Amino acid sequence: MAGFTGKILRQAAILACAALTIGSPSAQAERIKDLASVQGVRHNQLVGYGLVVGLDGSGDQTTQTPFTTQATLNMLSQLGANLPLDKASTIQLKNVAAVVVTASLPPYAKPGQNLDVTVSSIGNAKSLRGGTLVMTPLKGADGSVYAMAQGNILVPGAGASAGGSKAQINHLSAGRIAAGATVERAVPAPVGQGPYVHYELNATDFGTAKLMVDAINGAVGPVAEAVDGRLIRVRAPEASDARVAFIGRIENLEVRPTQSVAKVIVNPRTGSVVMNQAVTLQNCAVAHGNLSVVVSSDPSVSQPNALSAGQTVVTNQTDIQIKQDSGALMNIKAGANLADVVKALNALGANPQDLLAILQAMKAAGALRAELEII
Repeated sequence: MAGFTGKILRQAAILACAALTIGSPSAQAERIKDLASVQGVRHNQLVGYGLVVGLDGSGDQTTQTPFTTQATLNMLSQLGANLPLDKASTIQLKNVAAVVVTASLPPYAKPGQNLDVTVSSIGNAKSLRGGTLVMTPLKGADGSVYAMAQGNILVPGAGASAGGSKAQINHLSAGRIAAGATVERAVPAPVGQGPYVHYELNATDFGTAKLMVDAINGAVGPVAEAVDGRLIRVRAPEASDARVAFIGRIENLEVRPTQSVAKVIVNPRTGSVVMNQAVTLQNCAVAHGNLSVVVSSDPSVSQPNALSAGQTVVTNQTDIQIKQDSGALMNIKAGANLADVVKALNALGANPQDLLAILQAMKAAGALRAELEII
């Protein structure tokens, strides 16, 4: 009986340790491909200027966007329809809109492959819904054409108007064309230089770089070394097939990265506050009050007597009120984890906009143990 009880206790202890391991964020392993990227293997941004035709009267008002008329005349002249220049100012193109077309060229994209493109209005078009993008060259940073885009635009929205009423769902001045561009030129992207392949960590971290080097050397031998906190140099086979297989093996190795830097991200435009699990608080006292200024103006009429020679005068009675809500001084206890931090901040009862000012003050006082980044 005692042996059976001891066995149950040992199994319970094993399950408890396993649960702690699973629940611990620092014990989660990530693949190298999620932590770093191969140097030189990157996306390239493409951009182009084009025209969207076939709109239902929702295109650019050409009197305010003369570049739409100019681009349309240039396109028509290339197609054999030449119009007199003196007639250009009288053309009204309600079914045409000038747009910017953007796309991302992935690494190792070959001619003939398709890309998704985003089409955005640059004029005063009301909607791109139902329009067709005319063949548009997409250029890279060097000015060379790498893809050609054309197709029907999908706009994830709807709008309707009648008289002075208007209803709109989602955004109508931008859309997307799935597989709307065809690659015309490939971008050379050599994998490594000479006998080495360089990995770049997504974020500078000396501890993670050391762990990554240990994981590679433990799996394939002493071939990796850390150059700094972000760059790792790995000796790889020089034959292309062997190098691809080697990189494929390395990028699937798992590494348990060190704890991330404590950081609080604040967006004052939207009132958003996001913090990671490494944020902690020290003991502090916080009092926060709201200051409001209200200015009200009420018109009053001063009317003379019936038989007097006076005139009726309208005057404004202005009332200015300044109110300040006094906030009680609250003691915020130290929090060793994110749950404690959230509980302490919720105890203040402040709205997101007030929380922005409180976090800045706590950071200045040294009570917030985290980097405060405002975006």
